[in-house]
Amino acid sequence: MSDSKKLNVRFLGPLIAFIGMAILLGVGLTLNPRDLPSTLIGKPAPAFALPRLYQADQQIQIPEHYIGKRWLLNVWASWCVGCRVEHPLLNELAQKTDIPILGLNYKDDGKNARQWLADRGNPYSLIAADLAGNTGIDWGVYGVPETFVIDEQGVVIYKHTGPLDVDAVRNKLLPLFDGVENY
Repeated sequence: MSDSKKLNVRFLGPLIAFIGMAILLGVGLTLNPRDLPSTLIGKPAPAFALPRLYQADQQIQIPEHYIGKRWLLNVWASWCVGCRVEHPLLNELAQKTDIPILGLNYKDDGKNARQWLADRGNPYSLIAADLAGNTGIDWGVYGVPETFVIDEQGVVIYKHTGPLDVDAVRNKLLPLFDGVENY
């Protein structure tokens, strides 16, 4: 084999690998990061017992607190910029509906979280403090904010990654709750 043919064959493997990687990257860039699949959909919500944000000597136990109810779990933190964006929607949702909203305060300082809620309003019926972040990991949280809908049997039926917006609330979240048409 001549030297020029050896040279061409030597570059063929890396060229094919580069083209394959470019195709994978191109496909990946077209995906919506909010459509991250959750392994929890259709499975029982992970149980937890965590201290309450306002009464650290008391615990919130899931699923016991919401047995027989359809509810939201909103994972948030005072240091989260996206949480500031969605918070007015959560306040409005709490005012206009009777949907129970459990807040999971994720890896946050309790004093900062309480001040944040005092400044912006508190849409949560209960707030659990996940100081170490282990519960968030059990729920498959990629980053805050994230919102889950859990049905009456304790099964996760929906997950929204990132800040909620009006479209997501009206078209994805509210249809999962019977009798909540007027939002």
